[in-house]
Amino acid sequence: MKTWLRLFGVGLATSLTLAAAPSHAENYPSKPIRLIVPFPASGATDLLARAIAQKVGTSMGQQIVVDNRPGAGGAIGSDMAAKAPADGYTLLIATTSTHSIGPYINTHLPYNTETDFTPIGQVATATNVLVVPNSLPVKNVKELIDYAKKHPGELNYASSGNGTVVHLTAEAFKAQAGVFITHIPYRGTALAVPDLISNKVQILFDSIVSGMPHVKDGKLKGLAVTSMKRSPLAPDLPTVNESGLPGFESDTWFGIYGPKGLPADIVNRLNSEFNKAIQSQDVKDRLAKLGAEPVGGTPAQFAAMVKKDSARWGKLIKDRKIQVD
Repeated sequence: MKTWLRLFGVGLATSLTLAAAPSHAENYPSKPIRLIVPFPASGATDLLARAIAQKVGTSMGQQIVVDNRPGAGGAIGSDMAAKAPADGYTLLIATTSTHSIGPYINTHLPYNTETDFTPIGQVATATNVLVVPNSLPVKNVKELIDYAKKHPGELNYASSGNGTVVHLTAEAFKAQAGVFITHIPYRGTALAVPDLISNKVQILFDSIVSGMPHVKDGKLKGLAVTSMKRSPLAPDLPTVNESGLPGFESDTWFGIYGPKGLPADIVNRLNSEFNKAIQSQDVKDRLAKLGAEPVGGTPAQFAAMVKKDSARWGKLIKDRKIQVD
């Protein structure tokens, strides 16, 4: 009898403890949420973050404050997010540069991109466009490759800096096409465009948002986009994949992380809210103007995508012996 009462008492205490355990998401959020953008204001990541954050904030009943913390290729803002309390009030919008490429370019990061963050979900992906000067005598990717092979070392490609997606996309192109083209790094693709127009450099893999206006104005020639399917912003341009380099793909992904240890119920709530926001028509329209497409999915799917993407870029960096000055 005493044994039964003792077991009953233990079971009752356990039940009461579980019943009393609060749900982290029950009253969440009770104050504004900070979304760290590890890049400057008015850039692609910033504009994309603001387009989505406004919708999520409205749905959750609390403002999502975009906090730009640029520097060190996104490492400064990422580090702030990694070291923030795991309470759901500090989030990070990360990109290919910060979490797929960054760990291989900067081996002394003050955080581990896999273990110091909690994946919440991928929100979007954006493609690039291959542009060349009008004076370059090529009309498509195949002709560009043929020209480069016939004129080894004569062509230069511009990038937005060492270790950037723009830089590595061109290196991937060189590797698969088997051509030698010299790298000329700039502080941003906008600074490279005048030299491209005047044929001081001959190749640039630019964001489709900033690159296509020059194509439409007749200042540059667009040869292809780097996504696996054609972009609705440039439906007449073929993909590099269909232009002679099978499997070639270079998109920039955007995703939301929290610090490590973020409670599962808060992760699920945020994942649901961000997925809902990016599927709304007004957010889709704003993303389209930025050259981005909504993605969505689960935290596990996001983590798996980043792991695969990181391995791909890491192999390229090692194989091409790419180093940042």
